[in-house]
Amino acid sequence: MTTVAPPVLLGPGEGESTHERFHIKAGLDQLVVTEFNHDGSDEFATPPHVHHRHADAFYMLEGKMRFHFVDSERVLGPGDFIFAPPDLVHGFRSGGLGPVRMLNFHAPGMGFAKRLLGDGSFEFDQYDPPDDGGRPREDGRVGRSTAERLQLGEAEALIFFGGDDGIGSMTLTELSLPPGYDGPLPHVHDEMVDSVYVLEGEIELLLGDETHKASPGGYALVPPGNVHTFGNPGDAPARVLNIQSPGGLEGYLREVAHAGPEAANPEAMAEIASKYDFRPA
Repeated sequence: MTTVAPPVLLGPGEGESTHERFHIKAGLDQLVVTEFNHDGSDEFATPPHVHHRHADAFYMLEGKMRFHFVDSERVLGPGDFIFAPPDLVHGFRSGGLGPVRMLNFHAPGMGFAKRLLGDGSFEFDQYDPPDDGGRPREDGRVGRSTAERLQLGEAEALIFFGGDDGIGSMTLTELSLPPGYDGPLPHVHDEMVDSVYVLEGEIELLLGDETHKASPGGYALVPPGNVHTFGNPGDAPARVLNIQSPGGLEGYLREVAHAGPEAANPEAMAEIASKYDFRPA
């Protein structure tokens, strides 16, 4: 019998850590999510590198950071992101730009959480840039302007990258939820890890048979097999990041957006969901 790992809900600033600079939000084989905080007092950097077997991505929360992307450097600020599939050269440095806070995603996780916690018993999937320059820049994504925008009724989704990018190991979507937004039906993913990071406002989460509130900086991790959903029953807008591994569920969002008001019908929604790893509970 397969054991289902329970959901995890973390408040702002919570997560496993050995240093105030980082907190591990998710440390699974499929997905590692880390929040990095740098006060700007010294140089915070990872030199240009590649990964051979997993994708790496960042989302900026506060401040600015210099990112190396293939053969050039970009300064990214709040709301910007970078996606590096395997063998695309990337790196970052604070470069005297002041305090910064950002999220980092690795999918598959490849033991990155253990590496951050000081486990040196394995060789992490990270290498110097190859002589041929690595993967072409068009295989990666950088900057908020590259996002795909979808209208989901009164809600809006920005798809930064997904199942068609790189090895398809993760999807990152920013969702703007209007007041009174019910969200999707309670559902289960059989294979996919689902997670939500609150950027703005307060949302309500159903995790298993319990309902919780989450405010900015809060993070919910939902391993496969757990009933869950989220919405915004309050009277103020909310904004969240939805991080999933593997990618692909953005196809469901595209179909819902294309169907328009008809997708609000539970039967129509169930028919669309049946094509994806989305099973109404």
